[in-house]
Amino acid sequence: MQPVISIRDVLLCHDKGFRLSIDNLDLLQGQIYALTGPNGSGKSTLLRIMALLALPQKGTVCFAGDGTVDITEQRQRVTLVEQSPYLFQGTVSENLQYGLKLRGVEKDEQNRRIKLMLSIVGLEGFEQRMAKELSGGEIQRVALARALVFKPDLLLLDEPTANIDSNSLQAFEALLSKLTRYGVTVVFSTHDLSQSDRLGAELLQIENGHLINRPNGAQDNNDANKWRNSHG
Repeated sequence: MQPVISIRDVLLCHDKGFRLSIDNLDLLQGQIYALTGPNGSGKSTLLRIMALLALPQKGTVCFAGDGTVDITEQRQRVTLVEQSPYLFQGTVSENLQYGLKLRGVEKDEQNRRIKLMLSIVGLEGFEQRMAKELSGGEIQRVALARALVFKPDLLLLDEPTANIDSNSLQAFEALLSKLTRYGVTVVFSTHDLSQSDRLGAELLQIENGHLINRPNGAQDNNDANKWRNSHG
């Protein structure tokens, strides 16, 4: 199976002396990966490199079947949700519509995608709820739905469960585990090593800017075509 994303000989050095060096990493379609490591090990930096938001001084980051060198087009294949996602003032629907409008998606298609994604994240009927009224767990779900409306090949989540309460944790983890059914590759960073076991995730361990293991498998996904077809 062809990797969704391949990283080769990547080097990124920060001004403060931190050095991220990734020789070889392939992530496969429909797989979920748990990125673990101590604070300052490079988790967030690696996620930003995968999202093409931080450009390395050396090496390549390539998406499957993508011959384009247009970084704007490449970025449309990947979405990063930050640890503390920001929602705009207004309704849940307006938050999800914003990026779709910028990409020129028609109004009917916007509404269809929004309804579908809110259903997937368990927020049916939340279109007109005000963002300021949402709980921490609901904010994370809206941020996730906002990322999914773009139909990304790769979904990156930086500490997605760090700021939600224990009552929301189990439901959010169940949500993450089912996303791979649709052919989405998910990478989430975490300090909780037990999460990888609970979610059946491949473990990516990073220390001092270096991966100390490699993923070794891929997961079948029967709903991948449904996911693609549902987005037109």
